[in-house]
Amino acid sequence: MNGGPSGFNNAPVTRIFLIACALFTVFFGIQGRSFKLGLSYQDIFRKLSIWKLIVSVFAFSSTPELMFGLYLLYYFRVFERQIGSNKYSVFILFSVMVSFFFEVMALAILKDPTANLLTSGPYGLIFASFVPFYFDIPVSTWFRIFGVRFSDKSFIYLAGLQLLLSSWKRSLLPGICGILAGSLYRLNVFHIRRAKSSLSLLRPSSHGFLGLLRGTHLQLQQGILQEMYLPTQPAKRSFYFVCMRIKWERHEMKLQVERRR
Repeated sequence: MNGGPSGFNNAPVTRIFLIACALFTVFFGIQGRSFKLGLSYQDIFRKLSIWKLIVSVFAFSSTPELMFGLYLLYYFRVFERQIGSNKYSVFILFSVMVSFFFEVMALAILKDPTANLLTSGPYGLIFASFVPFYFDIPVSTWFRIFGVRFSDKSFIYLAGLQLLLSSWKRSLLPGICGILAGSLYRLNVFHIRRAKSSLSLLRPSSHGFLGLLRGTHLQLQQGILQEMYLPTQPAKRSFYFVCMRIKWERHEMKLQVERRR
């Protein structure tokens, strides 16, 4: 099992979100303030800090959390490829906002002004993604290690468990809130799964200079494939062109579907 083709092809939202997490974590880590980005009761109910609320969504509090978090975010780009960038952006906003709402409720219930109860980082999005990962991603292989049976999904679960327990109670609570947010999205609360957002700026346009570059790249790619795999015999060559024509038409249909999203 893997997350599909390597890189961020058809996953521009994941790329931007992942880069933002890395930049915020490194920036505040260099200043030695990454551990202070976690939310507490005072940050919400006594002295509201807007910048801290925003930064806490992206920046991890330690290097191990950054490594496991970026790995999981990179893997979960498969969901953006499945549902499209528009719907996936809605999934991100819903997961972050709903998980934050649950975190605020937890802080209000605990009412501990002296403790920094919540660690920083996109725990809401990461652990909300485990809900569709559990239900929608099938197991492809099983194997045994020292008599214990594992699947190819086990490594993702182990990485998530490591991230969930990385800061113990400070990371456990945001992780649970993220799972609750992913469950509500799965239940299609308020018909949220039908919602879309406009992300035309993140997608290469079919017109203008970007569209020209994209079309030129595809034409060059097709020409290179033809030169590499073009058969020498006339009968095989004609059959080859028919197959290539069918594949090219399917590719064009797929691009049209992506543009309509």
